[in-house]
Amino acid sequence: MKDHFHAIFPNDDYLDLRPYQYGWEVCAPLHSFGPFIREHFLFHYVISGYGTLYSHDSDGEIHEYRLGEDRGFLICPGQINLYTADETQPWTYVWLEFDGMRVKENLLKAGLDQNSPIYSPQSAKQGQLLREQMLYFTQNASRSTLHLVGRLFMFLDDLIEFSANRRETNDKKEYDYYIHEAVVYIQQNYQRELSVEEVADFCKLNRNYFSRRFKELVGSTPQEFLIQQRLTSAAKLLRLTDLPIKNVADQCGYPNQLHFSQAFKKYYGLPPREWRKQNS
Repeated sequence: MKDHFHAIFPNDDYLDLRPYQYGWEVCAPLHSFGPFIREHFLFHYVISGYGTLYSHDSDGEIHEYRLGEDRGFLICPGQINLYTADETQPWTYVWLEFDGMRVKENLLKAGLDQNSPIYSPQSAKQGQLLREQMLYFTQNASRSTLHLVGRLFMFLDDLIEFSANRRETNDKKEYDYYIHEAVVYIQQNYQRELSVEEVADFCKLNRNYFSRRFKELVGSTPQEFLIQQRLTSAAKLLRLTDLPIKNVADQCGYPNQLHFSQAFKKYYGLPPREWRKQNS
């Protein structure tokens, strides 16, 4: 029998660092996942057994890595990957999926990126502590969102501190500040008609450069982020109030109720009225 735990983080309000999913699995022999492309960073840590990762680097070349106990591997957003358990000693692993504005920078400090996806701790003791940090999520899934986000910061700090391949980086740029200002601007103005051009102009950045840098830091395009802000706000109103659907649409930047319903269904999988029935 295969043991498995999997939880989805329910809150979209955290931008600097946010968990998406976490879990652990005792894999069956030759159990595989992929080929698949993730939207966020995904880090696995092997508790026992063996398996193989097939990972595409930034040039599209495929690399094969055989991994065992106390080794980790990173999968980056947009990267094609496949991993499979050993036939005779299949692995058991714990995993975290996360993202945020400064995640890529901090993973680089831990020596991890698309071209260097394998993680080793400096000692077995540190590997045990890192494993416990990750398993904490699976054992405390009912804790508050603030608590779990705080634990994710602690995990990322340990990931860097314990890494056998730590890198010293000093690449904080002034334009990171402008992207942060763009995030705040969108959060404060999503209720009205708002364009990417307006946000880029507010930040005094070229639109194409702004859009590219925004996606690098936030993990989504400015337009995708705007839609996410509108629809997560709409979901809260649907769940917590009795406002008519039209009023919810108006308050979230959708003057056309039909367009709102179409966008909501595409994002949540259900029309607003049906979603409200199931979640209020």
